[in-house]
Amino acid sequence: MRVGITGGAGFIGSHVVDALVSAGHDVTVIDVKPPHRPEPRHVAANLLDSQALLEAVGGLEAVYHLAAVADVNDVNADPAAAIDLNVTGTLRVLEACRANAVRRVILASTVWVYSSVAPTEADIVSETEPFAADAGRHIYTTSKIAAEMLCHDYWNMHGLPFTILRYGIPYGPRMRLSLVVPVFVRKALAGEPLTVAGDGLQHRKFVYVEDLARGHVLALGAKAENQTYNLDGAEKITILRIAETVLRLTGSSEAIQFTEARSGDYSGKDVSSEKARRELGWAPEIGFDEGMQRTVPWLIERLKEERDPALSR
Repeated sequence: MRVGITGGAGFIGSHVVDALVSAGHDVTVIDVKPPHRPEPRHVAANLLDSQALLEAVGGLEAVYHLAAVADVNDVNADPAAAIDLNVTGTLRVLEACRANAVRRVILASTVWVYSSVAPTEADIVSETEPFAADAGRHIYTTSKIAAEMLCHDYWNMHGLPFTILRYGIPYGPRMRLSLVVPVFVRKALAGEPLTVAGDGLQHRKFVYVEDLARGHVLALGAKAENQTYNLDGAEKITILRIAETVLRLTGSSEAIQFTEARSGDYSGKDVSSEKARRELGWAPEIGFDEGMQRTVPWLIERLKEERDPALSR
């Protein structure tokens, strides 16, 4: 199948490219940056450039829309720019796909949307949970909910099929160095204490990026049309456990330092991926300990290259 990926040069996108190429698909990376491997066609198009997107999407059968402002610190710093890219950018992608009669749009969303769900006794959430407009959440979360709603709008108004994939917190090689695991590794290597917001017991089901990428290939199946799926890890991992794991794998004896909780932070829900298992045959295969054993050495090397660029030549 001829598929395109906005944000295909990014952390998750590059692994989705790997998985799609391995599965035999004809891949086009739609990104201002070039892809990490030579096989995909590359179109340097900005999400806010309607004409460039219209041309980039031409001839494609499916489009994965992954490009977004995903770092909550960047969203905090410039919320208007984040809304432009995450919401208006999604609208422009959908419009380009509608105009080119693309057969499916696969949207990257997030389990952060469940911060809009009222607490329940079990605190287990699935794709059918209703969202509360007045819930306490982050602007990033609102932008992803809006992007999901636009997918539904384009199906209802224009008959453009979609699939929504709500990611757990991804980690693995090529991850952004601003994310929590690289930040912890950097501090451990620098001999600095690892700072944990709140009590550190907030949890996420971290999902290894190659598991996540495999879910994108499965989502091309007919069963996934006009469906939403959680792609989350199998085990609840606290931020405190991440810090302790990083200290162990780096051999650091630094302390863990607790700080004030962040406003609007996603405290963690028990997110069910049963629907993805049942309908797509997807389940995470790489456990947290194995994933970290793969990730931390890569981060150590990457951080060494950052300190001495000559090492990457």
